[in-house]
Amino acid sequence: MATGHPAGAAPDGLRERKKRHTRDALIRSALELFTTRGYEETTVDEIAEAAGVSQRTFFRYFAGKEAVAFSVHDLVEEHFLDAFGARPDCEPPLTALRRAVSVTWDTFGAAVGETVEPGLHMRMYQVIESTPALLATAMCRSAELEDRLVRDIARRAGADPARDLRPRVLVAAFTGVMRMTGRVWGAGPDASAEALRRLTECHLDAIGPALALERPHPPAG
Repeated sequence: MATGHPAGAAPDGLRERKKRHTRDALIRSALELFTTRGYEETTVDEIAEAAGVSQRTFFRYFAGKEAVAFSVHDLVEEHFLDAFGARPDCEPPLTALRRAVSVTWDTFGAAVGETVEPGLHMRMYQVIESTPALLATAMCRSAELEDRLVRDIARRAGADPARDLRPRVLVAAFTGVMRMTGRVWGAGPDASAEALRRLTECHLDAIGPALALERPHPPAG
């Protein structure tokens, strides 16, 4: 009885590895071009040529430049959502969010490093922050992330997010701080992942005290 794969057919595992290799090559080529030449100045043809594939192959993997620009960003976001989902339901929501961020940073290099060098991802983060079209898209994507977090936090609290404003207000405070941190980091002199982590943790730690902030009373007398 004949066994194995038909002549000329690649095993599923090999086929998937080839697809992953092509996709990763497109991502690396795109991010290198975006961070050295600029997002607007780079074309799909140039990305495909740098990756050694045709334009048609590019569109088999990505809908366009924007999709590939956010590809690693998507990976990090899913990594964070997995970390948040793994937090115990009894944990206070803000604590769970804060610890999920820490877990994401702890495993950031390994998660991203399978696709691109982490430093390249950080440089692409700066490109997103400084490119109006990409920044506008990032804001829309942030709204989608907020909705997912609101639903999960409401579920944990046994709340109805359509009636109870607390989950949405909490998530708005969290994501607002994350966006502000990105802007501060992007405008600063240190573009390293370590600098962004320090800023992120410092700003997240300030949420509680900031919410309790009151106007100082004038001295008596």
